Amino acid sequence: MHTQRTEAMLIDGVWSAASDGGVVEVENPSNRVIVATVPKATESDLAKALAAADRVRGEWRNTGAWQRSEVLRRAASLIRERADAIAALLTEEQGKTLPEARGEVLSAAEQFDWYADEARRVYGRTLSGPAQGVRTEVRKEPIGPVAAFTPWNFPVMLAARKLAPALAAGCPIILKPAEEAPSACLAMVRAVHDAGVPAGVIAAVTGDPAFVSATLLASPVIRKVSLTGSVRVGQLVMQLASQHMASVSFELGGHAPVIICDDVDVAAVAALCVKTKYRNSGQVCIAPTRFLVARSILDEFEAEFTRATAALTLGSGTEAGVDVGPMCSARRHDDFASLLDDAIAHGAVVTTGGASRGEELGGHFYAPTVLRDIPIEARILQEEPFGPVALLMAYDDLEEAVTLANNTPYGLAGYLFTNDVNRAQLLSERLRVGMVGINTFAIANAAAPFSGVGLSGMGAESGVEGIEMYLRPKAVMTGIDAQLR
Repeated sequence: MHTQRTEAMLIDGVWSAASDGGVVEVENPSNRVIVATVPKATESDLAKALAAADRVRGEWRNTGAWQRSEVLRRAASLIRERADAIAALLTEEQGKTLPEARGEVLSAAEQFDWYADEARRVYGRTLSGPAQGVRTEVRKEPIGPVAAFTPWNFPVMLAARKLAPALAAGCPIILKPAEEAPSACLAMVRAVHDAGVPAGVIAAVTGDPAFVSATLLASPVIRKVSLTGSVRVGQLVMQLASQHMASVSFELGGHAPVIICDDVDVAAVAALCVKTKYRNSGQVCIAPTRFLVARSILDEFEAEFTRATAALTLGSGTEAGVDVGPMCSARRHDDFASLLDDAIAHGAVVTTGGASRGEELGGHFYAPTVLRDIPIEARILQEEPFGPVALLMAYDDLEEAVTLANNTPYGLAGYLFTNDVNRAQLLSERLRVGMVGINTFAIANAAAPFSGVGLSGMGAESGVEGIEMYLRPKAVMTGIDAQLR
């Protein structure tokens, strides 16, 4: 019998259970075994976290930028030291392969390294105003306590994108990890806490997401909300944040197009597309999804893409040689299957996959799938298919390709493959997205902003832009005597 872990919350520097002893069970999606419990935070627990954040806001704000920088640097080092242990928790609860999990943990460490530097580079400016005897200064100050909500698909990395810039800016932060995969996130928080963050500056609370968000955002203590999640949840959280006019930044998913021009090496591009498409079982907000292929090469691309997809090995993320793990939960699996069933019912052609493998493999598995000839009325073209499916579509000219690419309410990432520099530049300008990859899918790193347009959200994470989300400008005018005495 598997021994269940009992996790704890971090509130005011103390790791503890819920005040009433309530817990939430956590499942391994590869075998549906309950592997852990986490506390189910009560109103009293959340009130304690809020009170602590309010109490220490001045202390952390007034901690020198270089001191905050050193804490973040130590946090990065501790995360790297504990990477294997954190990755094992991540694979057990989320399902991704161990190499993917370890890569995620190391990417999280990079966030802390980057913002250890950015903490020292919060620049204001001085202005020449219209009045002779007035000097104008613009300062950047911490916005105040933050409520941050993170999803289950990258529970460590996406938490780091919020923790690191908030702490670098001088803001206390209350983090709500995803209930489906909380343990790895909590382990990362422990590393950051162990790096020397004062008690109360970080809280990590677990439990019912609706209750936690409603309770935290009802408090005037919270001055900033950062969420990575669905459009529906983002809209609800925005309403809650408006109660006290808290600032918000959201990353809400995507439906990424990939324009493949007729001048590419078809086999090489198809192989790269397959390798990227099914990472984390396709549960990636910037995953390439709609492959818009020049009609003259579609059949060749389809054959190469389908062959490579069919060769992928499906199984537990802990097993050697596995390419694709399970989906994170039964609900995610079923929602995804419903989208595929709808597309197939409308006439979409399955070239490989198209079926659940859960009964056979014992977890929430769905076969990597390729669809072609998807009718415009299929839900899957407008709703984010957060799972292992590639949609192949033909275009006759690049204007049509751009129209198809932008025919979605989302606008997070877009990709294009061509050997023509002119095409590359013009297409990158025409795509209505926050991020573009030209001949690459590697568009997410600590130094560059991660942001979208439309239903993909607002604001940015990572890069210089990421820390700006946790700062507010203050204009200071000083009257002076123009005479030197």
